[in-house]
Amino acid sequence: MPTRMPTPMTTPMSTHLPTLEALRLMAWLSPTYPVGAYAYSHGLEWAVEAGDVRDAASLEAWLADVLERGAGRNDMILLGHAHRAARAGDHAELSALNDLALALAPSRELHLETSQQGRSFLDATRAAWPCPALEALAGALPGAVAYPVALGTAAGAHAMALGPLTAASGLAFVQNLVSAALRIAPIGQSAGMRVVAALSPRVAALAESVRGAGLDDLGSATLRLDLGTLRHETQYSRIFRS
Repeated sequence: MPTRMPTPMTTPMSTHLPTLEALRLMAWLSPTYPVGAYAYSHGLEWAVEAGDVRDAASLEAWLADVLERGAGRNDMILLGHAHRAARAGDHAELSALNDLALALAPSRELHLETSQQGRSFLDATRAAWPCPALEALAGALPGAVAYPVALGTAAGAHAMALGPLTAASGLAFVQNLVSAALRIAPIGQSAGMRVVAALSPRVAALAESVRGAGLDDLGSATLRLDLGTLRHETQYSRIFRS
């Protein structure tokens, strides 16, 4: 009598969706994603040159200010609004939001940082994770695209949850700057990871605090960083583009 083969167990695709969404988010925010994040320090290179950042403690303090009082917070707010506009299919709102995000960049280098990464992110995501909603929304963003707007648009088009996206984007922002610091400041890898660990609860708290923030809540108080990116344009020795 022939042996009966066991019936393969199948799992409905819907049960995999949270895992696939988490993996997609990890891929999008990975240092290997082709947006060129490694080329930018968000003014950190100037801060090291000026002596503002000289060890792990000063790096942590500097990053906390950038996160909570500068671009970190603003980007989280812009990301949330782009996500909601994408979910609603509101092309006009998305275009206006992108114009605002680009206008908020206080220097040429920071404008390049957000627009180059945003354009690269949107193009790479359309190629690797295409979907009809994203293709339709891309028409509202034909030129320069601010990075948080590009990320929010793609995530909204794919109906990804906003909460984890906001927190993960904030942590990725911190991690990229810590990575930059390891290349230009006397800070070792272990110390750098301690900085990431110390700032992670603050990232989570910030992501929660901006959940219902409106565009009138945008603003920053990182004037020294902004001026530093202007001085970085003519800095004698540099390896980063901002």
